[in-house]
Amino acid sequence: MFTNVALRTVLKSSAGLLRESGSAASVKMWTCSSALLSGLSVTCGCFTVPPPVRYYARAAKKTKMGPESQLSDLPPTMMKMDYLAVPLAQTLATDDLVKRLLSLELASHSEKLQLKKEQLIAKVQRDENDRTSVEVQVAILTARIRNYQEHLQKHHKDKANKRRMLMAIDQRKKLLKHLRLVRYDAFEKVCEQLGITYTFPPEYYRRTTRRWLAKKAFCIKVFKEVQKQKAEQRLKMKQGLASTNTEPDKKNAEKTQ
Repeated sequence: MFTNVALRTVLKSSAGLLRESGSAASVKMWTCSSALLSGLSVTCGCFTVPPPVRYYARAAKKTKMGPESQLSDLPPTMMKMDYLAVPLAQTLATDDLVKRLLSLELASHSEKLQLKKEQLIAKVQRDENDRTSVEVQVAILTARIRNYQEHLQKHHKDKANKRRMLMAIDQRKKLLKHLRLVRYDAFEKVCEQLGITYTFPPEYYRRTTRRWLAKKAFCIKVFKEVQKQKAEQRLKMKQGLASTNTEPDKKNAEKTQ
């Protein structure tokens, strides 16, 4: 009986001590967390907690500047293509508002591209009325290809325009190849004036794979076997012809004897 009472008192006293220690630890942790939020170094228990590091906003990344556009050399004060040959437009261009409307400052991209095409054509055309020669076609395709390249740098997922650009590049390659074979001096002039680097196509376009290599080795083996059989047949035919030619010679020799 006495032992049971003693055990109960011991357990009650230990539970009280645990409650007091738990409340003190919670108060201590709360003070540590509040001090950390305020930015001070606090000693919690047996170690020192450093103040939190403040991560400030990073500097904005500089946007990479792409290659210069082919339309950048067109001055904004230049007249549009439709009004270059109109004398009345030159007289009306004295007003600032009319001048801006008739110049490239408020022109659309297609109007600027048309003027750029005319500038490239003027560099390579044979005479003033030349509009259908190979050199003029190469100049038009060059302006179009560069326009596609600038567009695809901003919209790299535009598959339709990428396909049109590749078709235009193939067509220009064919024209340059023909011009190089027919008139080499004109070919050099076109490449120099338009800034084109002509690269020779590879001798073979097919991509090598394991299946293609195995098929090629098998075809070579079959070809060699067929050539070997044909050589044996030719040798047999020669031996047969030689034997047929020797038989009449033997008969003639017997008759003479």
